[in-house]
Amino acid sequence: MVKITCVDLNSRAHRAGILADDILVSINGKEINDVLDYRFHLANRTIDILVKRAGAELHFNIIKQEYDDIGLDFETPLMDNKHSCENKCIFCFIDQLPKGLRKTLYFKDDDSRLSFLHGNYITLTNLHDRDIDRIIEMHISPVNVSVHTTNPELRVKMMKNKRSGEVLSYLKRFADAGIHICAQIVLCKGINDGEELQRSMRDLTQYYPALQSVSIVPAGKTKFRDNLFPLESFTPEDCKRVISQVEKFADECLEKYGSRLFFCADEFYIKAELPLHDDEYYEGYAQIENGVGMLTSLLTEFGIETDYIDEYISKFNPPRRVSVVTGMAAKDQITDMCNRLSAIVPGLSITVYPIINNFFGHEITVSGLLTGSDIYDQLKDKSLFDELILPPNVLRSEGDLFLCGMSIDELSKKLDVNIRLSGNDGAGFVSAMLGIE
Repeated sequence: MVKITCVDLNSRAHRAGILADDILVSINGKEINDVLDYRFHLANRTIDILVKRAGAELHFNIIKQEYDDIGLDFETPLMDNKHSCENKCIFCFIDQLPKGLRKTLYFKDDDSRLSFLHGNYITLTNLHDRDIDRIIEMHISPVNVSVHTTNPELRVKMMKNKRSGEVLSYLKRFADAGIHICAQIVLCKGINDGEELQRSMRDLTQYYPALQSVSIVPAGKTKFRDNLFPLESFTPEDCKRVISQVEKFADECLEKYGSRLFFCADEFYIKAELPLHDDEYYEGYAQIENGVGMLTSLLTEFGIETDYIDEYISKFNPPRRVSVVTGMAAKDQITDMCNRLSAIVPGLSITVYPIINNFFGHEITVSGLLTGSDIYDQLKDKSLFDELILPPNVLRSEGDLFLCGMSIDELSKKLDVNIRLSGNDGAGFVSAMLGIE
């Protein structure tokens, strides 16, 4: 049962007589406990809604199109509290955060509903047979799973949860039911790499074609690891070995299944000082949110946009000189794009400022973990010109705060420069550089 907080004016629910503060009990006799129950049973064309109001039970019948909304809102998007993580993973990034950040940053979610709604990765340790039955009944697909290793004993060691090995059996249930699986392996040097990685890749292929793709990403290490498991960093030579191992296995999968299935994150290639693959290699970028092919995608989109640069120039108001922030990982690619753009747009000048992550430590090189404090400290004495352009992932989803708690308006005032976000794709990048809305 969930509380209805708002009923949209003139919606189907409003016209039927449902009120805010009613308690939604069931739809067509099926109990409603969260957003998955609600969305699944709401998909019927004819629905009988049971609510409780002041102790009385009331039924409302609504006829609608199959996927039409009826205008109800609830206390939270999940219609329930988020499920927190029950693991103590040896590589957990949240355990490596310093004190004093926003409270929400310390919440460890491990919620299958967020996997379906937002693409979050789950470890399966929060799930039980009834949850798997519901996922299969509703055919919730894909399910994004943090596998890390298919060795049950090693998984228990890495995740410090006695259920973490046994729940691997859920992968077969998903595959048998035709539920697609996207997986990730967070690689820890000397723990789940080498022969263990080979075993994991080999074991996961048994779930093909349900298995859609697997990303292999290096464990992130901040400088706040006192009293935590002593993780070792991957050296450039280590990264080359990982890439060689994964690509060899992926080539075998390509020949056998028609898909590589396994992909290394961009970070491995950058640290190994190896070139990124081309657009075709990433097979539609199924793992782009895990940093797999992200730079190639941006470079490809940028190249496409430069083919139509005359359309941008027609809206451009020169002269324009801007400064651009990037993380250390992408500094070469971002600098190259900015140089190429300046060369073909008369009156445009771009200065790139790679920012070292002093807040979390120098091993953190991605732009998404840059803080306002580091940006300010490293740019306060620099010429920032007409505008400062930031990658959008430096801010939380609301687009207002950095990880350190500084607001974008505060940074703008402290640096005395207007700040613009560059967008997530090639078109957004070019438009931001040229100052086109």
